[in-house]
Amino acid sequence: MKILGIVIFVVVAVSAAAGTGDNQKWWKWMSSSSGASSSSVVNPIVSSSVVLPLYGNVYPLGYYYVQLNIGQPSRPFFLDPDTGSDLTWLQCDAPCVRCTTAPHPYYKPNNDLVPCKDPLCASLHPRDYKCESPEQCDYQVDYADGGSSLGVLLNDLFTFNMTSGARIIPRLALGCGYDQLPGQAYHPLDGVLGLGKGKASIVSQLHSKGLVRNVVGHCLSGRGGGFLFFGDEVYDSSRIVWTPMAHDRMKHYSAGSGELIFGGKGTGYKNLFVVFDSGSSFSYLNSHTYQGFISLLKKELNGKPLRETKDDYTLPLCWKGRRPFKTINDVKKYFKHFALSFSNGWKPKAQFEIPPESYLIISSKGSVCLGVLNGTEAGLQNVNLIGDISMQDKMVIYDNEKQAIGWSPANCDRPPKSNYMIIKTSNANQVAIGKVTSIL
Repeated sequence: MKILGIVIFVVVAVSAAAGTGDNQKWWKWMSSSSGASSSSVVNPIVSSSVVLPLYGNVYPLGYYYVQLNIGQPSRPFFLDPDTGSDLTWLQCDAPCVRCTTAPHPYYKPNNDLVPCKDPLCASLHPRDYKCESPEQCDYQVDYADGGSSLGVLLNDLFTFNMTSGARIIPRLALGCGYDQLPGQAYHPLDGVLGLGKGKASIVSQLHSKGLVRNVVGHCLSGRGGGFLFFGDEVYDSSRIVWTPMAHDRMKHYSAGSGELIFGGKGTGYKNLFVVFDSGSSFSYLNSHTYQGFISLLKKELNGKPLRETKDDYTLPLCWKGRRPFKTINDVKKYFKHFALSFSNGWKPKAQFEIPPESYLIISSKGSVCLGVLNGTEAGLQNVNLIGDISMQDKMVIYDNEKQAIGWSPANCDRPPKSNYMIIKTSNANQVAIGKVTSIL
């Protein structure tokens, strides 16, 4: 779903005749050239990870993005990294029926289609989905803000540099989106990078080929940028605060039930179902908890040199001072930390700390605005969501093998580096390691 940056997705079955009426003949529109077979095996890399720089910010841009190099020959694309969905898709010239403005020319598809009976295709559809076009996998992704992508699944080459110094070029499945509708939280990017828990996610596919551990994480800098990683070689597990993933919500990364802590004290707001979502710019609390949180904030601000303003529409709730604020440092002394505390049977409780700089922004008008919104009004019903703003300057890790979510304060300004130079070989499925230099 995309509401003010939220991306929690729903994949629905589409028949071969859906959308344009012509997608049953879609493969005839594609180039006759094709790379290696989708069954090509990449030599496994032991104890290595992929680290990718992130660009963007929570405000004023409103989103983070990552560059991936895809295709043969390889071309750069800017994607929205989304832990709330599985499918990676690009706006695709197949030809494109409806596409939005993008930073690069639309992706040119090959003819290596994923068949409908493939397990990756099955993971995107209900169990009773009927294959009307067995030779291809049709998909449709609908977002809560009204945005959508309709397309076909195919295989192509992705180029990744490993922390071991190797370059890998595996053949992975992605969506060729030839019919897009922008939603209210439209981001002018080439597509979405699905990082969820399902088989179709990029990290799951890399893991199935023996290339990385089934672990994905990110480090978002409050100054903009940061890094994204696949695998478990870029952090010391003993320094991470861990809590188990909830097993009753398989589609999303959830730490289960949390309790709202304000200023170090319990608030009475408990049993909050909490989801971590890198596709959301801001954080959300359900209506009841949100109203209580606002009351606590306003009580704390009573007597402080701040007044609520109605002439700044950057976010629903903003305050002005005697003069315009320039940075969060000008105002954070007036606001308390809050946290979400998770027990889940582990001792001690895991507490996700959110300082003022991780829930406030300074608007272009010099106001301080609250980056925690009413999730019920946004269509999230009872879900409470930790978005990008509250994950800034933390390394957040989703370990699908240990079924745990972890976090730790971190300097997200400089990605980890390798000690090797990457050398591309003529065989796209081989790896070469060269001399000492940096991969990033």
